Amino acid sequence: MGSVRICLLIPQTGAAGLWAPSAEACGRLAVDEINRGSGLLRRHIDLRIVNAGETGESAGRAARDAIEIDGVDGIVGMVPSFARDRVAEAARDRVPFIYTPQFEGLSPSQKVMATGETADELLGPAIHWLSEVKQARRFFLCGSDYVWPRGCLQIARALIARSGGTVTGECYLPIGEHDFDEILDRIKTTRSDAVLPYFLGFDCIAFNRAFCAAGLSSRVLRFSSAVDETVAYGLEPSETENLYAASSYFSSIRSRNNGAFLERYHTAFGDHPPPANAFGESCYEGIYSLAALIEEAASLDARKLARHYGRTLQQRTARGDQAQSVVGGRHPVYLAQVEGYDFSIIDWR
Repeated sequence: MGSVRICLLIPQTGAAGLWAPSAEACGRLAVDEINRGSGLLRRHIDLRIVNAGETGESAGRAARDAIEIDGVDGIVGMVPSFARDRVAEAARDRVPFIYTPQFEGLSPSQKVMATGETADELLGPAIHWLSEVKQARRFFLCGSDYVWPRGCLQIARALIARSGGTVTGECYLPIGEHDFDEILDRIKTTRSDAVLPYFLGFDCIAFNRAFCAAGLSSRVLRFSSAVDETVAYGLEPSETENLYAASSYFSSIRSRNNGAFLERYHTAFGDHPPPANAFGESCYEGIYSLAALIEEAASLDARKLARHYGRTLQQRTARGDQAQSVVGGRHPVYLAQVEGYDFSIIDWR
């Protein structure tokens, strides 16, 4: 009997290519751990790292090729939301598809088994904290022009109104566009207390650099779940003033699961691996989620696996404190202040 072939589908170029090194490292770590045990269905896992490219079309094509040419048995995808349904369509009832990153959560495909947090889960605690603790009342919304930022900020509008706040403006730029002058001018002229920037990957770094160069960081709060350790490493320490983020995973979280994960991560990749972050860790969890579903169903059939989603325990995760968490289950959401390259946890729920 041959190996089980799993495709880890990640963008290796473009704005989201920022996370490719950590995503690949985390995916390889999970597979190596499983293979050192009994494998999957007592078979060796053969991990195929596949470049999703920069568009939904390229991701869908890469998924089809992985299935039809490479013969993969399942796909774990850490791709932007604009690519999610294209990959799901390619995988449709042929192979299981685990979608790992945080997402807007407005209309996930029924063909997708998602393991990441939704915008409501991440934004709810953060906007409440910004309103109650920081007394922010005037919020400016901006981001890359596609479904994830627009969906997240649609939810943010409702949460801001519920907290008694006001949206002072909303603006989107095409992915890869770094002319932020109009957005920064509007933040200034609207006297906004806080800005919620939802730019993708490298674009997020560029926005935060421009924001600080415009002299806004000392007087306007920034919050985004699009900011993580990899983004912070692209900034100067002085460019993280008044910058906050929310996630179900930060490498600074002190927990049994994260401590064990980081020990294994650094043992595998040395003292200076790609920074551990939520997008990369989601690939580690995605591999374990797919493995758990396959073992529970004793099958590689996508339809059989879907019946076990939300009811099956996975063997390992870096999130939470439970020894074994449910595939697709929820984890605590943490709010952190970014201080240089450190994420200081200030609240969680």
